[in-house]
Amino acid sequence: MSLIVQKYGGTSVGSVERIREVAKKVIAHRNQGHDMVIVVSAMSGETNRLIALAKDLNDHPRGRELDVLLSTGEQVTIALLCMALEQMGMPANSYTGTQVRILTDNAHNKARIMQIDDNKIHNDLSQGKVVVVAGFQGCDESGNITTLGRGGSDTTAVALAAALKADECQIYTDVDGVYTTDPRVVPEARRLDHITFEEMLEMASLGAKVLQIRSVEFASKYNVPLRVLSSFTKGGGTLIAAEDPSMEQALISGIAFNRDEAKLTILGVPDHPGVASQILGPIAAENIEVDMIIQNTGHDATTDFTFTVHRNDYQTALKILQQIAEKLGAREVNGDEHIAKISVVGVGMRSHAGIASNMFATLAQENINISMISTSEIKISVVVDEKYLELGVRALHKAFHLEQSPTI
Repeated sequence: MSLIVQKYGGTSVGSVERIREVAKKVIAHRNQGHDMVIVVSAMSGETNRLIALAKDLNDHPRGRELDVLLSTGEQVTIALLCMALEQMGMPANSYTGTQVRILTDNAHNKARIMQIDDNKIHNDLSQGKVVVVAGFQGCDESGNITTLGRGGSDTTAVALAAALKADECQIYTDVDGVYTTDPRVVPEARRLDHITFEEMLEMASLGAKVLQIRSVEFASKYNVPLRVLSSFTKGGGTLIAAEDPSMEQALISGIAFNRDEAKLTILGVPDHPGVASQILGPIAAENIEVDMIIQNTGHDATTDFTFTVHRNDYQTALKILQQIAEKLGAREVNGDEHIAKISVVGVGMRSHAGIASNMFATLAQENINISMISTSEIKISVVVDEKYLELGVRALHKAFHLEQSPTI
């Protein structure tokens, strides 16, 4: 008998009616001969409601107490789903992260899973029961409740699938798979039948919000096949798995983009060893993540240094950079909050030349100027003016024929 771990997000369990529909779907899979472990999120909007209650009482609630509060959302859902299953004649047991002992570190609100005790789950499965586990939560070695951060239920599901050696981990959400790009920007965007872990990691890190990036990292590390499916429409979804050498890979799998970028430049910095550290060290000390970096060497023993940060960190980073410029004797500091990043992603890049030149030529034909470029083995990213984002994405999607299914 195969074992499937399924995860249902907040919109999938957002009402009693939807919980009933989930129960019917679970029973249908169980009747097909699969052992079933179900991971659920809190009902849609519940986590935000709990956070608002906490903030009404305390602007900066202690992490430990916030985790105790937030974990109750999933506890409600697991109980209700088990009640629905049992009403339909399917025996089921629910478990919180503490009960099943999903052991995490003690970093409240952003804990990482260290170990899972799967004895209770295996025991229930051997008795023909469906097991329902609360997503997003665990406990540390002292028994304190912890939570895994936003989207943490995806990580719970993948971690359980890895621990239980499940045949597949299915993530049910409000979209029916991973697309070549956002269909709201490109109506011709196509749902991908499959994509590699590596490509999905790039897509997730570059702005695609279908899956929490930590869950994809977990799946890749333990080689857990992931499938993204819709809770509301039928279909095969998108399978995310290891690269299969026997299959012809598409040249480009998708176009990712991110509107949340800002660019900072420090001009006329004395060009000497360690200057990059002197610039980025104070930025890192404020827990500001830097994305793309360009350093240009001038002819007058100075250099210009440009980097991007999340737009929310722009003002803080700008103030720090102005202080650094004064210390280093730099000529000028400027910035731009109105940029965006567009990326083409595909494992097929490894064996094909000309992707970059095609990308740059396509953007040039649309009179879109590129201010920064970053590459990896399976990705090329460019920074452009934000007002050209959608035009650029549409043009690249068409140039790489992503609306067409690849032929094998």
